Amino acid sequence: MTVTETAHAVDPERGTLDKAAGENFPVAPFFLPRDWRTDLMAVYGFARLVDDIGDGDLAPGGADARLLGVPTDRADDRLLMLDAFEEDLRRVFDGTPRHPLLRRLGPTVRRRSLTPAPFLALIAANRQDQLVRRYETYDDLLAYCELSANPVGHLVLAVTGTSTPERIRCSDAICTALQIVEHLQDVAEDLSRDRIYLPAEDMKRFHVQEADLARESAGASVRALVAYEAGRARDLLDEGAPLVGSVHGRLRLLLAGFVAGGRAALRAITAAQYDVLPGPPKPGKAQLLREVGVTLRGEG
Repeated sequence: MTVTETAHAVDPERGTLDKAAGENFPVAPFFLPRDWRTDLMAVYGFARLVDDIGDGDLAPGGADARLLGVPTDRADDRLLMLDAFEEDLRRVFDGTPRHPLLRRLGPTVRRRSLTPAPFLALIAANRQDQLVRRYETYDDLLAYCELSANPVGHLVLAVTGTSTPERIRCSDAICTALQIVEHLQDVAEDLSRDRIYLPAEDMKRFHVQEADLARESAGASVRALVAYEAGRARDLLDEGAPLVGSVHGRLRLLLAGFVAGGRAALRAITAAQYDVLPGPPKPGKAQLLREVGVTLRGEG
């Protein structure tokens, strides 16, 4: 067991929240008001934990299972764990939840008048991951992103009190783009979990077989496919970018960070010549800061 896993086993709340540093986008940066940071980290803790349950990435030892009332010998049953997690989510709205991350979420739900819908969608996305491992069309993938990514943007807008129909539309484009970018970075990791988020119709178009994704380095066809999907993500980021200019102050900087995180990751993928198979291409901090500046100036 690694030091990180040991810490998570002792304090599953802290172990989950510590993963915020590894995301492509800023979760709750220092420049935000303290109450926003508190509430955004509560939302992140929920979203990160439900993904860890769905991916089988919980720390060994069964601490999360025990907190959710699941026998530790069944902690690997992801659907059972997701069911128990949903029950505990409902306790956030109806009573006292068991898991510390959901206890942390309770004050945020009450303070921001959040509804169960976006949280339930994130759970539904992880249930889908247990049952659906390939996506035939791009539209099928977009429907998945409506569950797995877009609710996070809805929650950010709700926490900051800035939701409008147009902002939600732009947010959905950004969040879907960020999900696609993550899928491109994680092609090899996802395949190791027997999941492929590259649409099958696009794989056929670019003459890519599943075996091609298992190689140590991408061939020309795989690179062309990744470049094509990266272009789609870039277009979605551009479509959603007006969200940044629709708000002011520190929220504008936060949302610029989301867009910039996606753009910087895409530049890293491009710099790797679209060979994502050796491992996820990651941008440096300098690239991220440059992209933040470009996004704030509306030059993206």
